Amino acid sequence: MSPREASAAGTEAAQRRLLRPEIEGLGESLIRAVAEANIGRAGVIPLWFGEPDTPTPDFIKQAAVRALEANHVFYTQNRGIPPLREAIAGYAARLHHRPMGAERITVTASGMSAIMLTAQAIVAPGDNVVAVGPIWPNCVETVHVMGGETRIVALEAADGGGWRLDLDRLFDACDERTVAVMVNSPSNPTGWVMSADDQRALLERCRQRGIYVVADEVYVRLAFDLPRAPSFLDIAEPDDRLVAINSFSKSWSMTGWRLGWLTHAAELGEPFAKLNEYNLASATTFVQHAGIAAVEQGDGFIESLVERYRRNRDLVVQRLGAMRRVRLPRPDGAFYAFFAVEGMTDSLGFARELIETAGVGLAPGRAFGEAGEGRLRLCFAAEPDTLSEALDRLEPRLD
Repeated sequence: MSPREASAAGTEAAQRRLLRPEIEGLGESLIRAVAEANIGRAGVIPLWFGEPDTPTPDFIKQAAVRALEANHVFYTQNRGIPPLREAIAGYAARLHHRPMGAERITVTASGMSAIMLTAQAIVAPGDNVVAVGPIWPNCVETVHVMGGETRIVALEAADGGGWRLDLDRLFDACDERTVAVMVNSPSNPTGWVMSADDQRALLERCRQRGIYVVADEVYVRLAFDLPRAPSFLDIAEPDDRLVAINSFSKSWSMTGWRLGWLTHAAELGEPFAKLNEYNLASATTFVQHAGIAAVEQGDGFIESLVERYRRNRDLVVQRLGAMRRVRLPRPDGAFYAFFAVEGMTDSLGFARELIETAGVGLAPGRAFGEAGEGRLRLCFAAEPDTLSEALDRLEPRLD
């Protein structure tokens, strides 16, 4: 090769793309765009992340300590240690009043990891996933990472409060390239809870079309007017094309532990084992032992959380509802107020402004897709005194 040819080849190599187009095109998290520069900032009340301010209860922490002392610090099975998978299966059987075997459970390193594994398993370039929005941005970005397209069907603010899903619009958004419908209920950010009747109708339609229901149910225990939210696992058959995502983060106040699980048809167990191997091998071993304590001993803790969040919900609805510029559909689950502000057209800019003028950190509605613009999300999983102070600061800017 001549020097000129070598130079040309080098130039061509230098011009090759650095990353896959799907990765280069990933959007940043607008929640992080607000929070990153202000985490730990004195005087700011941080209500931007979806995170309880309640520390993990001692009985879970002590289980992790005992596991460390017993040297549970080595590699383990890709799909999770058998005692945890059995414990989750038993928990699911109690919760959904249906038999559940450990062969249908795969343990993951967080709910987020479970969402990513699901996208890796079922989404190919050119496929589309229809999702109910507004929705946590990480859910749809996993589809984009895999080269797929997301089609958002937005909830509507219902007369008299709450949110409404138009099932016909959801069905109409599906076509021959649709591989899944994604539903997060109770919803982050809206607090909407999908009814059992709507779940049955959606599951039946997906059966007819041979597509998956991907059900993000990490808030299933956090419902305010029911013992828990309806779940697709209440009605699905063991071989249905259903992947249900759950996490230890919200119901057991374990956000920093990074532990979750998937419930799926037994035939998907081996593929998910391989995906876990090639992503992370397995969830952290001693953390899995803490997970056993959570699902076996944690019902009382969850009940106390739900009662606390119900009171917080009522406080926030009352206070925000009295502010003249605010429109807030009443959340029925999770721990978020997702409210519209009259005259606000740039939720990201306004969220940044509120940090400077009110010292309160909220998530911009645009972070949850176009359907969220014009709104802000406030996480009310905080001490009542903290919420009251935040609302006092917000009132002059929202009234």
